[in-house]
Amino acid sequence: MECVILIGAQASGKSTFFRARFFRTHVRINLDMLRTRHREARLLESCLEMQQPFVVDNTNPSREDRSRYIAPARLAGFRVSGYYFQSRIDDVLRRNLGRPEDERIPEPGIRGTHARLERPRMDEGFDSLHYVSLLDPDGFRVDEWIDEV
Repeated sequence: MECVILIGAQASGKSTFFRARFFRTHVRINLDMLRTRHREARLLESCLEMQQPFVVDNTNPSREDRSRYIAPARLAGFRVSGYYFQSRIDDVLRRNLGRPEDERIPEPGIRGTHARLERPRMDEGFDSLHYVSLLDPDGFRVDEWIDEV
């Protein structure tokens, strides 16, 4: 079974990537959709109990944020993969403006998340990590991870 953790600022392409790559095979765990950490935790527990592959489609900017999913997934015997969405602040702000008005994230929120982004590391408990770059219009390039020491 697989736990996939998407890592990146808002409007960096995470949800589009989920739909393109994992929609038919993995349950999507997304705090925006579930609204509360309690609901999110319940869905995570269900996926772990049922051995259901899942994708955590949140910003997951810090090691601490990611650990809430990695630790229980590893204990349940899941393989843990991470996808780091490389993006410049100007690019995510432009993508955000392209969203329907009611789905836009306030600019200070995006800037705050982007500033808090910590590059993931294999020693967090990942079995694999990947870089994701956006290609126009909605394509992606996934590259091999190089862990910094």
